Amino acid sequence: MKLAPAVQVALTALALLGPCAVHAHEADLISVRAVRDDASPERVRETLTLNPDTLRRLLPDLPPGSDPAAARSSFLEARRADLEARVWRRVPLSAGGAACVLEASRASWDAGPRVELHADFRCPPGTLQQTFGVLDELPAGYRMIRAGLRDDGASPGAGFADREHPTLSLEGPEGAAGGFAGWVGLGVRHILEGVDHLLFLVAVLLVGGSFRRMLALVTSFTLAHSLTLGLTALGWVTLEARGTRWAEAAIAASLVYMALENLVLKRHGHRAGLTFLFGLVHGLGFASGLRGYGLEEAMVPGLLGFNLGVEVGQAVVMAFLVPVLRIVQRRPRLHSRVMRVSSIGLAGIGLYWMVARGAG
Repeated sequence: MKLAPAVQVALTALALLGPCAVHAHEADLISVRAVRDDASPERVRETLTLNPDTLRRLLPDLPPGSDPAAARSSFLEARRADLEARVWRRVPLSAGGAACVLEASRASWDAGPRVELHADFRCPPGTLQQTFGVLDELPAGYRMIRAGLRDDGASPGAGFADREHPTLSLEGPEGAAGGFAGWVGLGVRHILEGVDHLLFLVAVLLVGGSFRRMLALVTSFTLAHSLTLGLTALGWVTLEARGTRWAEAAIAASLVYMALENLVLKRHGHRAGLTFLFGLVHGLGFASGLRGYGLEEAMVPGLLGFNLGVEVGQAVVMAFLVPVLRIVQRRPRLHSRVMRVSSIGLAGIGLYWMVARGAG
């Protein structure tokens, strides 16, 4: 049986894009916090905070997040030796140029979408510095971020390490421009890799209209997701693991709705308001990439830089997309066909993501 061209396009898009954003907003980010003991400065407590999918790359038999907390904790306790070998031995800590000694380790995964790996070190005096060789076992986009407080109660500032630059100072000031630029870069990567957000914008803009109208639609989306990104990242709106999963499903549902509206409705005068409402939901997806990593004082500058990066990435994409849509819009028959075929494909992709994310 020969399939209609629109159906063929939809199936091809689903096959190519469907699996790539089922878990669209798991950040490729691991935070590290190191604190000296006030009573015994030679003792250093360190915590690595990461998501379960990241740890699963290092421990492939990690249990599902749906397992009871007690079962997850028991598994991590039984695999303590493996965690030390595969994680802690690959992130050597030093102070003043001399190696620290790992004395104990433990792990916790009680509730929510984050795992915490804890370790106690004995270190000589001097500035703490760590080399994250474990990044060699992770995809190239992963970053370590310095978080938390120094022993004097001051914020250490933002700092990043990646595979190309794996060594990070855990104390002492980080150049404000460098730290902020790191957050901006993280935001740019997040939007460029956030396929569901970009496809939602495509669905919104497909109906065409004047340049001013398109700008209004993009602006309403920007204002809305910036609002919920800020509220959620700062902890004023909280989402547990289940709430995060349903927010991800709602983002996919917004894509389905916009695509179906393109196919059914002839007038879209209400679209700016609707885009704002859906933008509030998308902000929860952006925030899920930041919350839960123990960033504390780094959260506010991180939030500003991350959001700026999201907007820069979005502006770059729109700079290429809007002129193309304007050219297509000048040819009514072509515009109608492109909108119909594209909307069918977008609806199929969104439906796939919605079901997959809702099912966990």
